[in-house]
Amino acid sequence: MQSRNSTTLNPRTAYLMAFDLAGMFVAIVVAFAVRYEALIDVGAGVRANWILFVIVPLTALPVYYAAGLYKRLWRYAGMTELRLILLASIISSALFYIVNFFVLPALNLPYCVSGSIWLLISLFNLAFLAGTRFFLRLLQERYRPNELAELRALTKTTNRVLLIGAGDAGALIAREMQTKPLLGLRVVGFIDDNPEKHHRSLLGAPIFGDRTAIPEVVARHEIDQIVITMPSASGRDLRDIVRICERAGVHPRTMPALHEVINGSVSLTQLREVRIEDLLRRTPVRTDIAAVEELLRGKRVLVTGGGGSIGSELSRQILRCQPAELVLVGHGENSIFEIQNELRLEIARMTGGQVKIRTVIADIRFAERIANVFREVRPEIVFHAAAHKHVPLMEENPAEAITNNVLGTRNVVDAALAVGVQRFVLISTDKAVNPTSIMGASKRVAELIVHDAGRRSNRPYVAVRFGNVLGSRGSVVLTFKQQIAAGGPVTVTDPEMRRYFMTIPEASQLVLQAAVLGYGGEVFLLDMGEPVKIIDLATDVIELSGLEVGRDIEIVFTGLRPGEKLYEELFVTGEHYERTQHEKIFIAGNASTFVPEHLEDGLAVLEQLAAYNDRVAIVRGLQQLVPEFAPPQRPQSAPEQRAPARISAVGAAAQPNLPA
Repeated sequence: MQSRNSTTLNPRTAYLMAFDLAGMFVAIVVAFAVRYEALIDVGAGVRANWILFVIVPLTALPVYYAAGLYKRLWRYAGMTELRLILLASIISSALFYIVNFFVLPALNLPYCVSGSIWLLISLFNLAFLAGTRFFLRLLQERYRPNELAELRALTKTTNRVLLIGAGDAGALIAREMQTKPLLGLRVVGFIDDNPEKHHRSLLGAPIFGDRTAIPEVVARHEIDQIVITMPSASGRDLRDIVRICERAGVHPRTMPALHEVINGSVSLTQLREVRIEDLLRRTPVRTDIAAVEELLRGKRVLVTGGGGSIGSELSRQILRCQPAELVLVGHGENSIFEIQNELRLEIARMTGGQVKIRTVIADIRFAERIANVFREVRPEIVFHAAAHKHVPLMEENPAEAITNNVLGTRNVVDAALAVGVQRFVLISTDKAVNPTSIMGASKRVAELIVHDAGRRSNRPYVAVRFGNVLGSRGSVVLTFKQQIAAGGPVTVTDPEMRRYFMTIPEASQLVLQAAVLGYGGEVFLLDMGEPVKIIDLATDVIELSGLEVGRDIEIVFTGLRPGEKLYEELFVTGEHYERTQHEKIFIAGNASTFVPEHLEDGLAVLEQLAAYNDRVAIVRGLQQLVPEFAPPQRPQSAPEQRAPARISAVGAAAQPNLPA
């Protein structure tokens, strides 16, 4: 029920409108004084054009009110408010012109015949409107006595800040510091690599030069803090800038990357320490967010491995697309519990439609259990992220790689086909390309299972390959940090080892994009740039911890572990890759042609071999399905069980007509 006074003006609005009305009267008088000077009597001119005191307020005040100029909090006025003032002034001036020169003459009413008077009144009205609003901002920015006391105390300990990057982001951070002195931060100046900006100023602060000037500026101006204000800078540039800052004796901070801001996880003005993810940053993948939202909105979406690093980030991004229901399937109850609570808190903050969250504790290795889950939920889109990914551990436990990565994928795919899942996306790895490890070979077989399902069903069942994921469980970066915390040494297998790296949000975006682009049986791959040497990564992590290699922390080389390669490959021989409409995403459209005819028989053999954990037989079974699998030679371990000769023979030959 509306209040009785809901249509009346509140006192603040009434005062502002009265003030604007007085300003309009002043603008009319000043316009005549400027236009005619001493040529005629100003008073006589004003009296003769008394109609202006009626039509100017009648054409201006309603426009100001409709534009919301009386609802704004002018303490926070900026460019948005200035544009609004300009738009309201233009519209009111246009109405003034139409009424004065067309409507009034048509009605035989008095009007002002001078076009210059109209123009002057419009300009003075604009100046008065903008001037009074920003004067209000200045008045409202005054400090209370307690704030003044804090400010006086801070002026004695204010940190002198150097900003790296004199662009929009740098201006945003500088303005934040300048308008909030209680932060205790004073902008001394900027560094920018664009020579056209050098020796100029931004918001009153000088732009000293490019990044090579950082040490000199730090020493001359006694810089306390350096903030890197380049959210879209490449990892290479950030690594170089961080090293220069460290050599200058100042540990830099940075603003969030663009993908963090876009995802809504942080604000652009939230400064933080430089992380290793920043140093490996690439140009963000241009994701068709609208297409992804259109695909997922209102759908039932299921994510296996929903509590894992990739699965949980996928769930966060899927939630923002507002599906009808999001089903999280996972074997680890603690991780599922944590992501469930996080997503429900996010739903409570969401506006608009509500998303139903369902959690399922289930092991993908149990076919009937997974089939029952799918029959109950009946998902429309599935993201299969559940997998064992640790290479050395899978070398020691080959049966686990088979039962989880291979047979588990088969169970999920079969359940999806049985209930008519429209789209299926497998999260794969670059280790599946020309694999040398059981883990990589098992993921390659998982790809073949999905390709076969896409070919048989004529539905978009696709796979997505990407490199190592920073921050995921078992990530080398986390291992380095643990070793540094323990006092070292940091262990690297080989000085020449290189890997492709991605951030968790970046990988998740690629997975979601593949769901849109896929037609069935394809492999998608991100253009991951240049591979990173692991020793360089270790050095960066040590230096970001404020330590020095050789003095504080040693790097020790331990040699390649079983199944590891010095470098990862991206393309399977024979797969034909081309760029999609997204310049950073490749697609191999002929991936399904590599599915062997005896796939089902080979899977049946692997299922029996896994029961005995017979590594030799499992390797042979994998090689029958993945001929390019080249495991390293290693001696037979004593405790390892041997499969019966009959099954071993089938594993070696993978004959379709032999019993499994």
